[in-house]
Amino acid sequence: MAVFDTPEEAFGVLRPVCVQLTKAQTVENVEHLQTQLQSVSDSALQELQQYILFPLRFTLKTPGPKRERLIQSVVECLTFVLSSTCVKEQELLQELFSELSACLYSPKSQKPAAVSEELKLAVIRGLSTLMHSAYGDIIVTFYEPSILPRLGFAVSLLLGLAEQEKSKQIKTAALKCLQVLLLQCDCQDHPRSLDELEQKQLGDLFASFLPGISTALTRIITGDFKQGHSIVVSSLNVFYKTVSFIMADEQLKRISKVQAESTVEHRVAKLMVHREADWVKSTGGKLTILIKKIIECVSVHPHWKVRLELIELVETLLLKCSQSLVESAGPLLKALVGLVNDESPEVQAQCNQVLRHFAGQKVVVGNRAFADILSENLHSLATSLPRLMNSQDDQGKVSSLSLLLGYLKLLGPKVNFVLNSVVHLQRLSKALVQVLELDVTDIKIVEERRWNTDHLSASPKTSAMRPWSQVQRRYFRFFTDERVFLLLQQVCQLLGFYGNLYLLVDHFMGLYHESVFYRKQAAMILNELVIGAAGLDVEDLHEKHIKTSPEELREIVTSILEEYTSQENWYLVTCIKTEEMREELTLKQPGFQAITSGAHNTCQATSLPAFSKPSPTICSMNSNIWQICIQLEGVGHFAYSLGEDFRLLLMSVLYPVLEKAGDRTLLISQAATNSMMDICHACGYDSLQHLINQNSDYLVNGISLNLRHLSLHPHTPKVLEVMLRNSDASLLPLVADVVQDVLATLDQFYDKRASSFISVLHALLVALAQWFPDTNHVGQPQEHTAEKEESHLNQRILENNATTAEDIEYFLLSYLKEKDVADGNVSDFYNEEEQSKPPEVDEKDTGPDVEPPLPVQIQIATDVMERCIHLLSDKSLKIRLKVLDVLDLCVFVLQSHKNQLLPLAHRAWPSIVQRLTNDDPLAVLRAFQVRVT
Repeated sequence: MAVFDTPEEAFGVLRPVCVQLTKAQTVENVEHLQTQLQSVSDSALQELQQYILFPLRFTLKTPGPKRERLIQSVVECLTFVLSSTCVKEQELLQELFSELSACLYSPKSQKPAAVSEELKLAVIRGLSTLMHSAYGDIIVTFYEPSILPRLGFAVSLLLGLAEQEKSKQIKTAALKCLQVLLLQCDCQDHPRSLDELEQKQLGDLFASFLPGISTALTRIITGDFKQGHSIVVSSLNVFYKTVSFIMADEQLKRISKVQAESTVEHRVAKLMVHREADWVKSTGGKLTILIKKIIECVSVHPHWKVRLELIELVETLLLKCSQSLVESAGPLLKALVGLVNDESPEVQAQCNQVLRHFAGQKVVVGNRAFADILSENLHSLATSLPRLMNSQDDQGKVSSLSLLLGYLKLLGPKVNFVLNSVVHLQRLSKALVQVLELDVTDIKIVEERRWNTDHLSASPKTSAMRPWSQVQRRYFRFFTDERVFLLLQQVCQLLGFYGNLYLLVDHFMGLYHESVFYRKQAAMILNELVIGAAGLDVEDLHEKHIKTSPEELREIVTSILEEYTSQENWYLVTCIKTEEMREELTLKQPGFQAITSGAHNTCQATSLPAFSKPSPTICSMNSNIWQICIQLEGVGHFAYSLGEDFRLLLMSVLYPVLEKAGDRTLLISQAATNSMMDICHACGYDSLQHLINQNSDYLVNGISLNLRHLSLHPHTPKVLEVMLRNSDASLLPLVADVVQDVLATLDQFYDKRASSFISVLHALLVALAQWFPDTNHVGQPQEHTAEKEESHLNQRILENNATTAEDIEYFLLSYLKEKDVADGNVSDFYNEEEQSKPPEVDEKDTGPDVEPPLPVQIQIATDVMERCIHLLSDKSLKIRLKVLDVLDLCVFVLQSHKNQLLPLAHRAWPSIVQRLTNDDPLAVLRAFQVRVT
């Protein structure tokens, strides 16, 4: 609390100090005065304000050179007085303003004086405090035309300090003081708002400074990043507040066309500006140049707070100066939409908030002029997008696509004005198609094969962890950054969400049919259009937008799926394997030319003399693989978009997807598996097994029908194979008849399609071994490995801890028997077996009673083993190896039914011996494993 509360007490204390300072202007006297002032109350200081200011002002006005330290002390003491009091006289305010400004001016050089940084900082703070101390209407009356020269001097002084000084503290203080002088500060000391007339008067006055202020601030903003982000943020703040005040549409519409007669002297009148239409147009054009420079620099500034301030600049200028700065609307909108996907969450959130505000207030969407600007910018960007994708680095591509995405978000439903134009739609679609071009030159795509025969999904939980939006890793010609692909996905989704879906699907379906070169890209775009139309993960800035109805979406999805799964688009050549090539060519003779005609010229064809038709190149096969994968991915996307409604389409989709799940190409198999997982999630199935079991009736029916026309449906065995690998024993009654059809077809086409049928039989026997384990047989199904063979030969040794003479004798006898078999002495082996094992009499045999019917799995295994006996001598080593595997499984399934197993084993034995004695080493090893079993 102050010691002296009354003016009388304060005067008694301060009078000697003031008199002493008037007589001797020294630093000590000034500091003594400031010390005494700290013990006086604010009310007493207010009464004695001019008396205290007199010696301080006298010190500043005294002619002759003065020490900087003295001036600094005087200015600091004066600032202290002004911070505790109010200036109530206009004349005093103007005089103090001039005296403080003169402290930094050198009359000789007519430039800012070369004084210490401490003095500059003290004067800047003094000016700021002086303007805040103005009381009531004094601050408004201060800004009369006669003050224009002195105000202009102070503005230029502060701009010079902000631009040229190296001290960050001085730069920041100068910019804040400039804000105060222009009445644009955010502090609470200026609570009184200006009326329309006062705003117009101040706007006319400040318009004289607009060229200098805007130019100097632009130089500061676009300067070196090393000056610090706070300087740039403050400069941006002063820039947009000043420009939005002087160029405000609300003020300019009240400006008369004819300038009123000036009442000030001629010298001052020449400095005044009349803000009529021509001046507004000319100034707006010049400001547009500066704004473009600012946006170009600030939009890529490394500090997020600078980019955040840029959003404030865009919002303020678009809201307040949409008519006066109409030429700047395009660059401003471009800056705003370019920050939609900024790496900073704060910038991204603020940008989205501003976009929502524009959409809600109809600032952009409801204003035709802005919609035209956006449409033109969108068309211009779409035209240059392929060139930008080919020439820019990845960061530049991200910026360009973020800009495209922002335009779509900002246009919202108005994007249909662009899409309804044939030229606009063609430009945009061709740009997207060219940008999404895949790199199909990698040979790894076609050579990666699926060798394992495991289940498609190890468990339902693992599939549930997979997000629907996950896609296979792809390599594009024009970019490598995954962010670019994610932005392209969002662009397509927004087009599907806001655009006319029927128009877009029809257009991209046209591109899909137009050329093989466009087909993969068009399919990717169609997949994302449907996702967007469903409103999945799309941020809607326009609340009144009407989404596509589920019925319309289902109709569109149905038409796309029909195109995807058609013969010419679903069964493409993906490898040069002889048998599969024959199947594909038989299936698609008319359309083969269309499939391979789109191959890149840079790839050379692989010769295949077995066919007269041109063989597919590596590039064309890679392209076909990716096309199938993208279409399979689309099936999963469509399922996710429709949800439970996708059950209505399962009968037409599930069978083709299962075909691809059994494909030997790794990428296709993976894509089909992922698609089936998406179908499970969307339609409410617990697992792939549940999906297959619930729809097995019509799947089995389709397999049975297609087996009758195998030349037209060569992939039918793959469907049955996938079903068997991913189901349980409940499927067996349904497929029992189909298995007989498969065996009958195998008998008919054993010389042409044995490989695919043997794979099905192998899957069938594996399933039977798992579904019906032999409870009477101690142990687990045998794994045919070298360790298992050795365990058979040394079983008795493993059972006993010590090696005995009997063990050694048993080992030697076993070794001799195996050696005889390897040498072809089969008859000796049989004689020994017959002598060592006399025939056993079944005690339970009750006579010639009729035997009970065999279980289904035993009958199937018996039938399969009969076919295997005939195929053991096939000329193809691959088929012989597969047949030996199937034969081994048949023995395991039939091991508890000796009456069926032994006759078949007897029939198979000569062929097995032939494999052991006269065949490829791989076949010998596999046959030996079967013999051990």
